[in-house]
Amino acid sequence: MTRIPRLTKDQVTGEVRDVFESVGRQRGNVPNMYRIFAHRPEILKSMTAHLNAITNTGTVPIRVKELVATFVSRTNHCEY
Repeated sequence: MTRIPRLTKDQVTGEVRDVFESVGRQRGNVPNMYRIFAHRPEILKSMTAHLNAITNTGTVPIRVKELVATFVSRTNHCEY
């Protein structure tokens, strides 16, 4: 059980809802980290800008970047 509730699209408004809709279109769902950070919209906005800069720029395909992130996480025995 999580200590911080994960917000749903129905529980957010304004910029947070816009982020949820954008991420949902891109990924097919809204990952839990977005739903947790939605409690602090200023942090969600910063995190989203950071992740967009990483994934949507450069010459390495997004799929490869995601595979690298998954590999590093598994190598370091990070649980979900």
